Amino acid sequence: MNKTVDNKITKKDLTKMSWRYILGSQLNWNYERMMSSGYLYAILPALKKIYGDKPEQYKDMMETHNQFFNTNANFGNLILGIDIAIEEQDGYESKETIVALKTALMGSLAGVGDSLFHVIWGTIFGSIAASLAQQGSSAGVIMWIVANMILMYGRSLLLPLGYRQGVKLVTTLKDKLTSFTNAATVLGITVIGALIPTVVRATVPYVYENQGVELVLQDTVDAIMPGLVPAALVGLTYWMLGRKGLNSTRVIWIILILSIVLRSLNILA
Repeated sequence: MNKTVDNKITKKDLTKMSWRYILGSQLNWNYERMMSSGYLYAILPALKKIYGDKPEQYKDMMETHNQFFNTNANFGNLILGIDIAIEEQDGYESKETIVALKTALMGSLAGVGDSLFHVIWGTIFGSIAASLAQQGSSAGVIMWIVANMILMYGRSLLLPLGYRQGVKLVTTLKDKLTSFTNAATVLGITVIGALIPTVVRATVPYVYENQGVELVLQDTVDAIMPGLVPAALVGLTYWMLGRKGLNSTRVIWIILILSIVLRSLNILA
């Protein structure tokens, strides 16, 4: 008698995974993979249902979901919901789509989420609550607790929302999923590219002087392409990460030592 595996994700499963992510998204946070362990912990019930009768696929998808992941903790539930819907619909064939989707959305939603929740939400409610508390009013503490309870409840709704939208995505746009995958990949690369000149700050300080004439090398580099030096450093980092035997920790140490050496030689500043 063949064993039948019910891989249908239920509302109870969604609620369970939503709270697993809310409570465990920062588990084992580290500089190499950041929130990947928390993401894997949250999605494990879905993986067991979808790939439970296929051990090799189950193992491969666990490794896939344990790769680098970092986004705003509040919006992570939304990505998780979309991910579950697509994997439930297309199974192992959606692996590349899932990777591209997570890469594209985690950067975009991190920027929006950090501005919305860390800056606006935290500043408004935190400042009002702190002001009341400084005046000796317990209303400040109550306000802060209530504000965070509302926030956590809102977070718990994002995973079912993402799941419903994810189902619509794969049922109405199934034939265009390849185009969607490519678009998500391009979006992810664009987001990373836009962050490079603002996050990586490196210039060429060398100035050539001859008979009162100065040639600022950085101006020449900027004339070729603004942000060329940061882009080259990011390209070098990506190249090293793809080399066998080099992980992110070793690459960080190499970049750190290289920065000190190049700065001491006045090549980069």
